[in-house]
Amino acid sequence: MEMSAGPAEGTHRTGTVKRKMWGGLRQQWKLLGLFEIDQQHDFYSLTSMMKEGLSAAVQNTIDNPPPVSTHRLEVTQIHKAFRMETFAGPVFVSLRRSLGMTEKEYQHSLSNDGSYLQFISNSKSKADFFLTNDKRFFLKTQNKREVQFLLSNLRIYMEHLEKYPHSLLVKFLGKTQDSDLIVHWPAGKCKYFIVMQSVFYPDDRINARYDIKGCEVSRWTDPAPEGSQVIVVLKDLNFEGQYITLGKDQHRPWLLRQVEIDTSFLQRLNVLDYSLLVAHQPLHQDERHQCLSFPVGTVTDSMELQDFQAQNRRLLPNFRNPLHVIDGPEHRYFVGIIDIFTVYSFKKRLEHWWKRLRHPGQAFSTVSPPAYCHRLCQWVQDHTR
Repeated sequence: MEMSAGPAEGTHRTGTVKRKMWGGLRQQWKLLGLFEIDQQHDFYSLTSMMKEGLSAAVQNTIDNPPPVSTHRLEVTQIHKAFRMETFAGPVFVSLRRSLGMTEKEYQHSLSNDGSYLQFISNSKSKADFFLTNDKRFFLKTQNKREVQFLLSNLRIYMEHLEKYPHSLLVKFLGKTQDSDLIVHWPAGKCKYFIVMQSVFYPDDRINARYDIKGCEVSRWTDPAPEGSQVIVVLKDLNFEGQYITLGKDQHRPWLLRQVEIDTSFLQRLNVLDYSLLVAHQPLHQDERHQCLSFPVGTVTDSMELQDFQAQNRRLLPNFRNPLHVIDGPEHRYFVGIIDIFTVYSFKKRLEHWWKRLRHPGQAFSTVSPPAYCHRLCQWVQDHTR
């Protein structure tokens, strides 16, 4: 005898299966150091507003596509409990287009039914980090100084990415201001945050992550216990004795040159304390020898810079995050430069001299932008082969 479940019973079973799957995902995220922002979470109200506001902002660009432009344009949207301002919308739409990302695709990641995830960072900054449910985009809170810095340099940032479309610099995809009008915070208090493409996406098989600054003071992090699945972002001293092994002749020269180009750009902005993110995962057997990352060709010392750039831009393979991925013979590497907002101010100059007294003969992060640029390039030179 064959029995079929009635509509109510079928719905109940489907709901039970979904709850079990959802529960399994929640548990997995907790093991990885990611925490689902559910209704009991302190950030639930904030992230709910972020999702609603971002979805409406992207829908506006879908309904009214802005012209390709690099001018600043603020769009204010009034919601039931808060006001959200979107800065330089046309600029970020243009950047998303250049990355081959549709507005619908972007909107879906930012505002699907799944909860945002909180990422607990070991960064010294007081910023809050959130991940979209699919872990494709980071949302990071910022202070007003950082917002003004990015907006004032947005034009030359975009020009750099247009000139070097495979730059390793983090890709900023949107900037907004959330003015919260709910009683949890004082009326009129603002939350600034920026949307960034995650360097470590997709992270399903990544087995090690590093935040590199090219120095030694405070650059060790205790690894996660053996067998643990907790995400720990390691630092420079943890990487010692290891290499980014690219193997093929054109991979290493391209990486060295692109890091030099990007850090020279940051030197022009008079910034320091940025990080080179590096992660790796083993390649499956069928992923090896596919030459996905680069076209065939070699680099010679006599090659002109223009030819070098033309011949050694990474191809865009059928991969979900190609701009931050380089394949070596045995490993896939995720590489990107983040945290580019720290200006070498008078306060930082004083910090430099204080650290020279406190850490004589040791390399620390607070140095002049030219020194920081040179040192990070040297680290990449020394740790790739």
